[in-house]
Amino acid sequence: MSDRQRSLEAIQFHYDVGNEFYALWLDRRMVYSCAMWPPGMLANDLEAAQVAKLDHHLDQVDISTASSILDVGCGWGALLIRALERNERLASLVGLTLSKEQCDHVNRVAAGKPQIACRLENWLDHRAASPYDGIVSVGAFEHFATPEDDDCQRLEKYRAFFRFCKQNLVPRGRLSLQTIAYLDMDRKDASNFMEAEIFPNSDLPYLAEVVKACEGVLEITAVRNDRFDYARTCGLWLQRLKERRTEAIRLASEDVVRKFEKYLALSSVGFYQGKICLLRLTACRT
Repeated sequence: MSDRQRSLEAIQFHYDVGNEFYALWLDRRMVYSCAMWPPGMLANDLEAAQVAKLDHHLDQVDISTASSILDVGCGWGALLIRALERNERLASLVGLTLSKEQCDHVNRVAAGKPQIACRLENWLDHRAASPYDGIVSVGAFEHFATPEDDDCQRLEKYRAFFRFCKQNLVPRGRLSLQTIAYLDMDRKDASNFMEAEIFPNSDLPYLAEVVKACEGVLEITAVRNDRFDYARTCGLWLQRLKERRTEAIRLASEDVVRKFEKYLALSSVGFYQGKICLLRLTACRT
């Protein structure tokens, strides 16, 4: 089986549980990635924290002057919609996902917004009509390598993504990347439950691997570790899922709900303890 096919099956295994299931416990915009809490924001305000995260990534790619944006791993399209809210002059907003349910949702909510197009497409197969002013990728990088890859294979897959970004960015165009990464733990100690039941065929990077893969391809201009933001995000997701547990079981199954509760609890603890972290990285084409 090819890497593309394995990636497709792994993404659909996790994300095609059902849009209604995720809508029970995500925020109104259906953002399924780490939120961001600037100083002074209420700790339980998930809605505002997700908008703050979207705005962070859009600021990194200079949304106020951009004409075209690519979102690699666009989820349910929240960043594409937010980008158009902030800059109505945008000519092209393209989102890529391997989840059919996500793609259908984006194209449905973006009806009447011709600037937005979601494609059921792997970034490896994407051919842009012209380079983008900015590329955003939130939560997709974790799926680029597999547990079976050796160090060289993993590094080459990461480098291939950065080469793709360089090829598809205008000069001085920027990439805003968000990914979970290993911090104070060895890759060999990764949770078997997570690999088998939640994110099959996926592996996390270390910051050093991301930096090495980027060397000579893109210029890294900023890196931050917001692991406590993700600990809080997972905790709020878990709380919201438990509050709607009966409905969640009806939409999915008790087994699915139980697995998600375990995964969200384990993730929150992992971020708090520093076993894993949340990297937000900005890089630009020189």
